[in-house]
Amino acid sequence: MDAYNTRRTLGDSSRRIDHDLELVDLPSTSTSTPQGVQQARKGNKPEEITPHTRASLEDSENQHLISSIADLDSDTESDSSQMGRNSNSTNAHSQKRGTSTGSGSQNSHANGHANGSMNKDLEMRRKNAALDSPTQTSNLMSRESFSLDNEPPPTPIHSSNVGFFDLPRQDRRNFLLLVLLYFLQGIPMGLAGGSVPFLLKKHLSYGQIGIFTLASYPYSLKLLWSPIVDAVWSTKVGRRKSWILPIQFFSGFGMIYMGGRAAKMMVDAGAEDGSGVWTFTLWWFFLVFLCATQDIAVDGWALTLLSTPHLSYASTAQTVGLTAGQFLSYTVFLAFESPNFANHWFRQIPSDKGVMTLGGYLTFWGYAYLIVTLGLAFLKREERTKERDGIITVYKSMLGILKLRNIQSIIIIHLIAKIGFQANDAVTNLKLLDKGFSQEDLALTVLIDFPFEIGIGYYAGQWSTAHPPIHIWCWAFIGRLVAAVLAQATVMMFPKDGVQTLYFLAVIASHIFSTFTSTVMFVAISAFHAKIADPVIGGTYMTLLATVSNLGGTFPRFFILKLVDTFSVATCIPPSNSPPDLKSSLITAPFSCVQETEKHRCIEGGGTCEMTRDGYYITNVEVAGTTVKSLETEREILSESVK
Repeated sequence: MDAYNTRRTLGDSSRRIDHDLELVDLPSTSTSTPQGVQQARKGNKPEEITPHTRASLEDSENQHLISSIADLDSDTESDSSQMGRNSNSTNAHSQKRGTSTGSGSQNSHANGHANGSMNKDLEMRRKNAALDSPTQTSNLMSRESFSLDNEPPPTPIHSSNVGFFDLPRQDRRNFLLLVLLYFLQGIPMGLAGGSVPFLLKKHLSYGQIGIFTLASYPYSLKLLWSPIVDAVWSTKVGRRKSWILPIQFFSGFGMIYMGGRAAKMMVDAGAEDGSGVWTFTLWWFFLVFLCATQDIAVDGWALTLLSTPHLSYASTAQTVGLTAGQFLSYTVFLAFESPNFANHWFRQIPSDKGVMTLGGYLTFWGYAYLIVTLGLAFLKREERTKERDGIITVYKSMLGILKLRNIQSIIIIHLIAKIGFQANDAVTNLKLLDKGFSQEDLALTVLIDFPFEIGIGYYAGQWSTAHPPIHIWCWAFIGRLVAAVLAQATVMMFPKDGVQTLYFLAVIASHIFSTFTSTVMFVAISAFHAKIADPVIGGTYMTLLATVSNLGGTFPRFFILKLVDTFSVATCIPPSNSPPDLKSSLITAPFSCVQETEKHRCIEGGGTCEMTRDGYYITNVEVAGTTVKSLETEREILSESVK
C-alpha cells in the first residue's frame, strides 16, 4: 500500500467511526438495505456498497487468487476484485482479553465468529488477500501447495455449522493440535492470573500482591512485538515453529526451575517487608512473556493449519484450549492444593499440605512442555513459505491509526472504563479469604460459575448481532458497576459464626452476576471493534483496539491494590495476659498491622489485629464514582465533536 492509499484508507476509517460510534442514544439501524444493493449493481463507487453485499462477495483467499492469476490478461475486473482485502496475520491474535480470573472462555468471542452465528457485518471484516496485489500473488505462488495444473476449484459453501466429525481428517488433526498448544498456554496463565495471588495472600499484603499483578502485563502489550514474530523466522524450521519450539523449551525449563524453588520463593517474597516480591514477579513476568509470544505464533499458524471454510474452528480451539488450561490451573489446582479439601475427601490422617503443591505442579507441566515440544519438532511438518510481512509497514499503520481523533477517544474510554470494577475483580475474592471463606469453597464457586460463563458468551454474541454492540456494552457496563456494589455488600455481610449454606449461595449468585456482565461487555466490545475496523488494515485495527482494551483491565490493578492498603487502618492490640502458646515474642505495645507480615507478627505474639477502617470498601466506591464521572465527561466531549 503506497502513502496515498494509506492516507485514503485512514480517512475513510475516520469517517466510518464517526458514523458507527454510538456512545449516545443513536437509533438501531440495519447495516444493509435493498437500496444499497441496487446502487451497487448500478455501478456506484465501491465505498457505497453495503456490508451485506460485501459479505456476499467474500470467498476463499487461495481459490480467488488462483482464478485471478488465470485471468491476468483480462482488461476489466469485477467489482468484487476491486474490493480485495489485504491479509494480516496479526488479526488472529488480536482478540485476547488478557488474564483476568476465569476469562479464558471469553477469548472465543473476540474474532466475531466464535459461536458460528455472527452475522455478515462481522464476517465481512475478515481480512483476505487482495486479488490484484502482486505481493499476494507472489506469496501464493511461493507455497509448495500452489499449482496451475488443475482447473480452479469451485467456490466453497460457507460451512460454519459443520460439526467436528464432519471436518476433513486433516482439519480434525490440526484442530486437536491447536487445542493442545492453547491448553499449554493456559497452564501458566491460570496460575499467574488466578491461583498464585491467592497463595501469596498468606505472605503479602494487598499492595504487595498488586506488584505481582505486573507479571500479567505482557499479554496486554504483545502488540508491541507481534510484527516481529510475524516477520522473522527460519525458512528451514518453518514460520511458526521457528518461534513455538524455542519458546516452549524455555517455558518448560523455566517451569521446572521454578517448581524446585516455588515454596522458598513465596516465603522470600514476603520477607523483608515484602521487598522479595519483585524477584518473584520477575520470574512470572518472564514466563507470561513467553506465553504471550507463543500465543502470537499459534494464532498465526491457526490461519494456515485449518482449511479456509473451517477457519472458525480456530477460535473454537482457542476457547477450548485456553479455558481448559486456565480452569485446570485455577479452579482444580486451587482445590487440590487446599489441605482442608484433601483431608476431607482423600485422607484419613490429616496433613497440613494439599494433594498438589505449586512446585510439583510446575515441575510436572514443565516436563509436559518439553515432551510436546519434541513431538512437535519431529512429528509435525509446517508448510514452507517465503511470505514475509513488513515490520516497518505494520508499525506505520499502527501509528496512522493512533492519529485518528475518534480512535484516540475510544482508547481513552478503554483505559478508564474498567477502573470502576477493578476493586471487585482484584480484591473481593482475596477479602473473602481474609474473612474466613475457605479456599476449597472459593474453588467450588468458580467451578459452578464456569458453565455459566460459557453459556453467557454464546448468548452475548447473539445479542451483539441483533442490536448495536455499543448499546449492549453500555448496559453491561452499568450492570458490572452494580455487580461491584453487590459484591461489596456480600463481603460486608460475612457471617461471624462461619459460612452457612445461605451465605454460600449468595457468594455464588454474586459471582455469576459479575461473570454475566463481564462476559457481555467483552463480547459486545469485540463486535464493535469488528464493525468499525477498516477491511484494508483491519488486522492492525483489531489488534490495536483489543490490546488497549486488555490493558485497560490490567494496569489499574496495581494501583487499586495499593489504594486498599493506603485507605486501610488496622491496629494490633496487645494481650492483657501473656498467652501460653506464643509463637513469637510477646506484643507489649500497639502498632499498625495493615501489612500482612505485621498482622502475622501481631497474632503470633498474642495480640489481636483490629481493622478500624477497611480500604476495600472505600476504594470500591471511589473508583466506581470516578469512572462514571470520567465517562460522562468523555461522552460530552464526543457529543460535541459529532455535532
